[in-house]
Amino acid sequence: MVNRVLLLLPVLALASCQHAPSTVKTFSVRGTVVELKPENKTAVVRHERIPGYMNAMTMPFNVRDTNELAQLKPGDQINFRLVVAENESWIDQVNKTRGRDGAPVLHNPARRGTEDGPSTPAEITTNTSVQSSGRHPLMTYAFTNQFGNTVTLADFRGQALAITFFFTRCPIPDYCPRLSRNFEEASAKLASMSDAPTNWHFISVTIDPKFDTPAVLAGYAKRYHADPKHWTFLTGPVEKIAQLARESGVTFEPDKGLLNHNFRTLIIDPAGKLQMSFPVSGNIADGIVTELLKAASAGKS
Repeated sequence: MVNRVLLLLPVLALASCQHAPSTVKTFSVRGTVVELKPENKTAVVRHERIPGYMNAMTMPFNVRDTNELAQLKPGDQINFRLVVAENESWIDQVNKTRGRDGAPVLHNPARRGTEDGPSTPAEITTNTSVQSSGRHPLMTYAFTNQFGNTVTLADFRGQALAITFFFTRCPIPDYCPRLSRNFEEASAKLASMSDAPTNWHFISVTIDPKFDTPAVLAGYAKRYHADPKHWTFLTGPVEKIAQLARESGVTFEPDKGLLNHNFRTLIIDPAGKLQMSFPVSGNIADGIVTELLKAASAGKS
């Protein structure tokens, strides 16, 4: 849920998963269960370093079969396999090695059941009553785009915006790369519509400004075929990025060289009113297009 959002401009949206991997990598991982969310088919795990892939950190992992989580409790130590495809990832072959009391586990009961489909997105929240009040100081703050040019949020007034927060080093395809693919797919769909409005824009804000310099962002933008006329990548001082994220309902913290963070894709209409908040990661490109079209049309009328 978004508590306070920069209702300063139009903004964006996000959600679910995709199947069609061209390459698959697998990793053996050890960790400790922090939280279980079987209804969302996820488990939050504090895992050890995964050689050749990422440092130790705490993060949510998808499961396809919820039976993988049936015998687990927070505090249990586990071994599992991490499967990373081009556009998604999940864990399986989960085995509890020690209970939360530290007692070793000799074996796991056999698991029954069939494999479920891809994880479904968390709930999508809407709020059409929130209005921007006055001029927020961040509206005129000079952020920097992928070309090293000064950009203010006020520059986008009158446009329907989709805004999300990410960092380029994020390794899990379901997370930051999925957010960027959402924008890539949505922008391609909007550009292909003969009668589509032109007053729409995507903004991707890095939460890793020390690493994500304008040059890094420019290279990242090319990977996703970003049209600078409709898609801007922003960076700035750490404290200003943190403030912008906080105002938008995004929380993040450093963890072993990477970042733990939640998800937000916001759609804001040209009048500065929050139209939609997607608090998930996944394939929601169509939802972004739908909401941006609504917002852009509202702006014209």
